[in-house]
Amino acid sequence: MKEISLKKFEELNKDSYVLIDTRDESARDYGMIPGAIAISFDGDENEAVEKLSAISPDKKLILYCDFGRKTKDLDDHEALQGRDCYSLEGGYTGYICSRISEFDDIEEKRKKAERSIQKKFHEQLFAPFAKACKIYKLIEEGDRIAVCISGGKDSMLMAKLFQEIQKHGHCNFELTFLVMDPGYNSENRALIESNAKALGIPITIFESSIFDAVDTIVKSPCYICARMRRGYLYRKAQELGCNKIALGHHYDDVIETIFMGIMHSGQIQTMMPKLHSANFEGMELIRPLYLVRESDICSWRDYNDLHFLQCACHFTETCSTCHTDGTTSSKRLETKKLIAELKKTNPFIEANIFKSVENVNIDRVITYKKGEKRHNFLDEY
Repeated sequence: MKEISLKKFEELNKDSYVLIDTRDESARDYGMIPGAIAISFDGDENEAVEKLSAISPDKKLILYCDFGRKTKDLDDHEALQGRDCYSLEGGYTGYICSRISEFDDIEEKRKKAERSIQKKFHEQLFAPFAKACKIYKLIEEGDRIAVCISGGKDSMLMAKLFQEIQKHGHCNFELTFLVMDPGYNSENRALIESNAKALGIPITIFESSIFDAVDTIVKSPCYICARMRRGYLYRKAQELGCNKIALGHHYDDVIETIFMGIMHSGQIQTMMPKLHSANFEGMELIRPLYLVRESDICSWRDYNDLHFLQCACHFTETCSTCHTDGTTSSKRLETKKLIAELKKTNPFIEANIFKSVENVNIDRVITYKKGEKRHNFLDEY
């Protein structure tokens, strides 16, 4: 398929083409190029043919994927036969990088993002962040916290919230904004660096070869990758003198994890707000976005016209199954949709799922575990 550069694309008359996002739904949730419509070419060909038949044959079709590589190989797809088609050079990531490079005033971009946290989104973002830090005792006097940044919206916002709460000076603690490069392609690494610069986050980058190590793993590569990344982050943070690492899991991650545990693993457990490391003595993991809603994070992102990575893994060129806790995005998406459907008839469903692991009655549980020991209700019946 012929390529079209971003510059040429932007010079086209908008009435002369239709822009098509070929990525999967989980990727599109992280943002689309304005004006694009979604058509997948990986599933049912009849569905793609049907959607394209509604587009005038006189219009150019400009397709994009994550990096502009997959769309170049769509020439033979039945749905595109006889159409004037182009692959957008660089794909969605190239578009995002071009937007960042066009910032006229990076300092103003940073100030706007910070003002929006202080004012417009104070109740939605800063207040629940501060509440979680207080009630779960996530930040303590003398802490040295490694704020782990993956490049996505959650970890970038978490970094800004840490900067904001540090200004309040309720206790003395230090921050290191830690980015691990496990083998990113050049586009993804450039995007992380550009966003950090635009938001005024002084990142420390270190490299590992995790992606190469899991490249040949067939079964559960994302789970193994996530475990390895966690270990590398702990080790580097400890080397830098930190006693805690902070991850960007939010409220929706928590309730989805509870629900998925019941449906897919037959267990009741949750994503804890903080944990002692089992392998790195003296280290803790904290989740300060624990009470922050994902929809509010998205609103902050969109209000500030920010564009972040879905997943910086190089597998996203051919695979979009990664999630930071090792589960597949398809299961996450399925669970997210199920909760949204249940919410239509029960507006309290999300809060009730969250509270379910705060209101466990041991006297009404058949079996439970404490450490490695299992307890049965018959033990004391």
